Amino acid sequence: MKKIGIIFGMENTFPSALVDHINGMKVDGVQAEFVKLGGVKMAEPSGYRVIIDRISQDIPFYRAYLKNAVLSGAIVVNNPFWWSADDKFFNYALASKIGVAIPPTVLLPHNQHPPGTTDQSMRNLVFPLNWEDIFEYVGFPAFLKPYSGGGWKHVYKVHSPEEFFHRYNQTGDLCMTLQRGVEFEEYFRCYVIGQEKVHVMRYDPKAPFHERYVKGNPAASAKLGERIVKDALTLCRVLGYDLNTVEFAVQDGIPYAIDFLNPAPDADVNSVGRENFDWVVNAVAEMAVKKALSEENPAKELRWGAFLAGPAAVESAVTKPAVRKRARA
Repeated sequence: MKKIGIIFGMENTFPSALVDHINGMKVDGVQAEFVKLGGVKMAEPSGYRVIIDRISQDIPFYRAYLKNAVLSGAIVVNNPFWWSADDKFFNYALASKIGVAIPPTVLLPHNQHPPGTTDQSMRNLVFPLNWEDIFEYVGFPAFLKPYSGGGWKHVYKVHSPEEFFHRYNQTGDLCMTLQRGVEFEEYFRCYVIGQEKVHVMRYDPKAPFHERYVKGNPAASAKLGERIVKDALTLCRVLGYDLNTVEFAVQDGIPYAIDFLNPAPDADVNSVGRENFDWVVNAVAEMAVKKALSEENPAKELRWGAFLAGPAAVESAVTKPAVRKRARA
């Protein structure tokens, strides 16, 4: 029996719907269930062929369990080794190297010393920083946001140096980035599943959380939609993510990738809406079953360098066929 396990936290609608959908497909020799575990013995097989991870970013115990599971042949979505090393600032830098539009972004030192450090720990840091050069490079308005994080936590829009310093002084020991604000005319959020399927959703980040997915999901123009799909696939293929969301802010016809480190993206029916929810449940279920029946060996290459093969590898990867669901206008 090829078992597919789901490991999750506080979310309620997606995990149960995914398990029900996979089992409802009635694929011979494949069964889905919620993962149950206690103390984890080193190098012991997990018993799962595929594990869908929805929570290990918050629970180190689960992250360590998933790495151990990979060693014995489990395929984990998403790869726990790469996810442990990844951050949004690196993603911006990598994306800029492979031709995806990214607003100018600067990595900033911690406003306050991280725990266990002092000013002596910062002897390689120029002080004061050349703020004039930073502000000239990024421009205003800009977004001050964590170098790695999610859920729109600790994100501030600033319009001047004075406003920047007011917010920066509230960030404590967080490591932050400053990114040029895109004055967007359109905004899209995309589910990218299995590095093959893309579902483009019109999104309004300025609306209340439960109203951000625009009802009716009006489609982008054909040219813009093709660019969004291509860039979303390029990003997820070079980063190795099989379940992700990619956000694009469109200004003057250019889709700027704003956020694409979301390997446990929101998939709650109450926020994303029924149509989007049904699409992602079906796509993830099909991907999980396909992986469960594959001969893939997830432990054959655990070196992170394999994810950084460079533009040539990306160019080859983006020629893979994409499956795109066109939203109704």
